[in-house]
Amino acid sequence: MYTNFAILSIFALCYSLVAGRLEKTAITGPMIFLVFGFISSPLMFGWLSFDLDRGVLRTLADITLALVLFIDAANSDKSVLKRHSAIPTRMLLIGLPLTIFLGVIAGVFLFESWGIWECAILATMLTATDAALGKGVVTNKAVPIRLREGLNVESGLNDGICVPLLLAFIVMAEAQGSSELGTVELIVHHMLQEIGIGLIVGVVVTTIAAYMMNFAMQRGWMTKIWLQLPVVMVAIACFSLAQMLHGSGYIAAFVGGLLFGSLAKEKTHSLVMDAEGLAETLAMFTWIVFAATFIGQMTGLLTWNAFIYAILSLTVVRILPMFLSLSGTGEKVESKLFLAWFGPRGFASIVFAIIVLTSEVEHAQEMAVVVMLTVILSAFLHGITASPFANALAKRLTSKS
Repeated sequence: MYTNFAILSIFALCYSLVAGRLEKTAITGPMIFLVFGFISSPLMFGWLSFDLDRGVLRTLADITLALVLFIDAANSDKSVLKRHSAIPTRMLLIGLPLTIFLGVIAGVFLFESWGIWECAILATMLTATDAALGKGVVTNKAVPIRLREGLNVESGLNDGICVPLLLAFIVMAEAQGSSELGTVELIVHHMLQEIGIGLIVGVVVTTIAAYMMNFAMQRGWMTKIWLQLPVVMVAIACFSLAQMLHGSGYIAAFVGGLLFGSLAKEKTHSLVMDAEGLAETLAMFTWIVFAATFIGQMTGLLTWNAFIYAILSLTVVRILPMFLSLSGTGEKVESKLFLAWFGPRGFASIVFAIIVLTSEVEHAQEMAVVVMLTVILSAFLHGITASPFANALAKRLTSKS
């Protein structure tokens, strides 16, 4: 175990020294983390060897994703979001269900031995996008702010919406005998419960925490050292309490972040800066552990159908529904294609795959392989195209205006 700590700490040190330089290139952090994790795995040089069960890896990914969602939401520009809410609203309410539907159709044709609910599980796992992997676009000033905020909100909320659907589909896949009416009732119940509890927990926890922080800061009770802790704890508390109450921790974390940013106002950036550094570090370790632990184990299950589905998931299955959902927003074709393309898969899909692997769903391992392959392809394809596509879009929109 100490060997793992030594290698990870040395790698983190080296990466931190060149992170700023790498951000100016087409090479992204997740690319490097995945490659390093893979070559360090027992399948290659064997530098890293983790004796982790899936629950531990899921917890690490959960906490990391909660922090990322909270911080991104807190840093978002609320005034822009109010003026351009049509983009994320349409992507979530129209594009998301259409993406799942198209993913199910693709699964039915490519995996003939799977049931309809298993195809629905796979489609849902790969409908959720990752705010962290889309950071290169969301933070790129060349992209119009309405598009950046639209992608940020979509990434923050779609995984929370997908959780109750995923759980309902898992139940249906495990029980294969429920009536159609029971299916609809089950899905609606999960949706209302998880979204509702997530919203309430996010608002209540953040409101109380923000009031307490403001009360303590006005009286000088907090030191600079301990000021680094509250934001991290608020994000984790939102997520954990919502999960404990059978709600969506992802929605709680994102809603909590939005509210925290509104309450903290101009202090937001300074308050969340330390939490952002921790989130980036946890994300790095999660990618490395994922690559070192799962990629080697799953490579023997790779098939051409899995590869084809991964490509379709990143292209047609995502792009067509999102492009159609943006009709009526007044956005140009270039902007619609840009928004549709940048739906990177990452932490949420990894967490969903672990959930499915711990269930009794048939073909769970095959599903996890498809998810793994899609996430890896996404890390490279979206990472490489982020800056060039963003700059090309900005230039094209400027020339037309």
